[in-house]
Amino acid sequence: MEGFKVDKWGYEVKTNSDSCISSINSYYHQVLSYGRERSVILEAPKQDPTCVLANILAAHYLSSGDSSRAMPLLEAAKSYLEQSSLYEKVVFDAINCLISPNRDDDVAVELHFKLLKDFPRDLVSLKRAQVLCFYMGRPDLSLKLVEQVLSVNKQESYIYGMLAFSLLELGRYTDAEEAANKGFEIDSEDAWTHHALCHVYQYNCRFKEAVQFMEKCSRTWSSLSSFMYTHNWWHVALCYLEGHSPMEKVRDVYDQNIWKELERSDASPAEVYLNAVGLLLRVYVRGGINVFGDRLKILADCLTNKLAEALFEYGKGENERALEFLDETFDAINYKIIGASDEQLDVFNEVWITMLLNSGQATKAIQAIEKQLKKREGTPFLWRLLEKSYPMSRKQEAIDAGKKAQALEAAYFD
Repeated sequence: MEGFKVDKWGYEVKTNSDSCISSINSYYHQVLSYGRERSVILEAPKQDPTCVLANILAAHYLSSGDSSRAMPLLEAAKSYLEQSSLYEKVVFDAINCLISPNRDDDVAVELHFKLLKDFPRDLVSLKRAQVLCFYMGRPDLSLKLVEQVLSVNKQESYIYGMLAFSLLELGRYTDAEEAANKGFEIDSEDAWTHHALCHVYQYNCRFKEAVQFMEKCSRTWSSLSSFMYTHNWWHVALCYLEGHSPMEKVRDVYDQNIWKELERSDASPAEVYLNAVGLLLRVYVRGGINVFGDRLKILADCLTNKLAEALFEYGKGENERALEFLDETFDAINYKIIGASDEQLDVFNEVWITMLLNSGQATKAIQAIEKQLKKREGTPFLWRLLEKSYPMSRKQEAIDAGKKAQALEAAYFD
């Protein structure tokens, strides 16, 4: 059609500007590859101020950090909506719902289902919808979304990483590993596929395999966003930690591959802090924070007034006070709506167990540990906690737990 061009997916976009389409396509690549150059979408409306797709994608990019700059772009998209393509109209509806002050997440998900039914090759809209489902704590919807478009994207890069993560979130680790391996065959540099496979190895307590795989892949990570780069290294550090590697190795990953990211001029500090605090909390719970010197204090100074109350009391050693903030049946897995993977949430269960032990509630602690061991029997730290939990009357069980921990510790890393 006259005055229309097609984007990467082959869908019509109302514009005469090749540069505008090029910027849009570059943005697609940056989103799916977790690249550092997502701001390239801001070039698209400069090349064609009348392009609805360019304006609405740019508005969405700015909406989370600079809403004042997003509003003019949203208004521009609205003003040219009538003459845009059908594809642009449904993308506009889905994104407009997401960035609306009266946002309704359920409606936003439904609009993305509709969009992907009619335009199933749009993997960026799939990614956007999956991120929404993640923060809603709805991996079931995330899986339905990717399954809806899988048949027409079977040879596409990135689709299997998105499929694998949905399966992971539903506890289907065998299926997730199969999907991630398929994605790795198509594109061995897809960092989200690396991430999914590491989750599988970590869940199955294959810590050494996970570290070897991720360190081999890490040569391709230099162009990743601050979040994805530090998050993949966060997984490496956790595997060292859970595999009972020397704490100095964990510290080296923190220094060289997480905190050092802040030295880059294009770093996103908030994304770095997220992974830094997630790692140091684990280290603290496991009694290794002394190896990290003043790093925790430096990080805490960056996060002033952002600590959860229960964790704040725990950090002060006020275990009983901290427990008052949490329900007696606390399980971190019930808090997936905060937007975290199972591995990110596990540390809060470890904090919970530690607080129970420190406040003399050994029976509850044992119950909580045994629940965690049903999921991850190969984690030495859980056996050490169990060993610590048994009172003198159960001395033999404590000895057995200690032996199990020792055997696992010896098995993973030299």
